[in-house]
Amino acid sequence: MTKATSKLLLAMAMQIFALGSAYAGPAFMHVGDRTTQPVGHYEFCQKLPQECNQRTPKQAPIELTRKLWATIVNVNNSVNTSIKPLTDMEQWGKEEVWSYPDTGFGDCEDYALEKRRELMNVGVPAGDLLITVARRPDGEGHAVLTVRTSLGEFILDNLEARVLSWTDTDYTYLKRQSDEASGVWVTINDGREDAVASIH
Repeated sequence: MTKATSKLLLAMAMQIFALGSAYAGPAFMHVGDRTTQPVGHYEFCQKLPQECNQRTPKQAPIELTRKLWATIVNVNNSVNTSIKPLTDMEQWGKEEVWSYPDTGFGDCEDYALEKRRELMNVGVPAGDLLITVARRPDGEGHAVLTVRTSLGEFILDNLEARVLSWTDTDYTYLKRQSDEASGVWVTINDGREDAVASIH
């Protein structure tokens, strides 16, 4: 990481902590009812059932400390720079294969899965690390990791070096994992656009 990048990340962290309880905007996505699980995630769960049997008691999101923020930023940067982008068709010969990028290659959901795994390994609860399906401005489907914290929800994205509040991204959020059960998915209405059709 360059000195300029480190300074930028530190400045972002200081801005977040300066905001504190005065955090502006809708800090948390509005989630709705249970919805269909993406096919790729369903098949991922069939291969690794323990990944989709995680239960998190209903509780407040994890406290966003300076140490946790640094960890989140470092994990996002590390995974984004260590994994090389490759579509499922290029790597596996078929669409929508969700897997950990242990080969060193992956697409958007594989980056998100790896970030989730690494943050769980340092103690962040599964219920605060939610794979989320969105639509990009060009209409393409996309997957990111949403991290729920005491200062709101932040997006870890393989297409963006910065960790941004979900409201600072230009995606339309469609659905994500439940914060209580990792194998359950719920709808999202972020309020910034009329309801959109879910993608699978």
